[in-house]
Amino acid sequence: MRAARKTFNANYHRFLKWQERTREPGLAALMVIEALFLFVVTPFASMGWLPRFVSPAMFVLFVLATLVVTSRSHLAAAIVLVSAILSAVGVIAHVDYPSVFTQWLSTGGRLLVIATLSAVIAKAVFGPGRVTRHRIEGAIVLYMNFALFFFILYQLIDVLVAGAFSGLPQTGSEHGSGAALLYFSFGTLTTATYGDILPVFPLARNLANLEAMIGQLFPATLLARLVTLQIAHRREPKGD
Repeated sequence: MRAARKTFNANYHRFLKWQERTREPGLAALMVIEALFLFVVTPFASMGWLPRFVSPAMFVLFVLATLVVTSRSHLAAAIVLVSAILSAVGVIAHVDYPSVFTQWLSTGGRLLVIATLSAVIAKAVFGPGRVTRHRIEGAIVLYMNFALFFFILYQLIDVLVAGAFSGLPQTGSEHGSGAALLYFSFGTLTTATYGDILPVFPLARNLANLEAMIGQLFPATLLARLVTLQIAHRREPKGD
């Protein structure tokens, strides 16, 4: 019995060390995967230049990287895994049985994945400690997550409310990628909109206002926090 307990403890400690070693490289991989999905895969898919399996494959990679980043919190990792499964079930079911329920199931799963990931990363980005490259990577992922989160909400509104946005391409012209709404989301977050796509439905307008506010406040808050952490690190007594 003691031998089995010692073996379990040794394996558990090795697992914790593996988690610590892979968390920061996982964050860098997550940043690359998300950037590729947002700025390469989605626009190219909208033009029909990529096979259909590429977008789902990128989502799987995104979920795997998210599980690595959130692995220190068993609750967060469990929520991510369950949410990803629910989202996949919703997408598959929506193909054969399109309904409001399957649309909500798919959307809710994706939103919960992003929200859980963002909460874990925000805790690390704004938490105590010195400023490192991985903290900056986390801030970049967090900023992209805002655009992705609102993009998914805009997609849901566009499906549920006809004419919620003006200036969108005709249905099916983007091969289901929703690239125009992703473009609108980033334009709203960075306040670099060109007025070609406009929210018409009241809820869509309110969400756009909220996203624009977050887009302005987040960089300022982040910069203030990083400066504070750097000053505190410089004031720490140096060891002999």
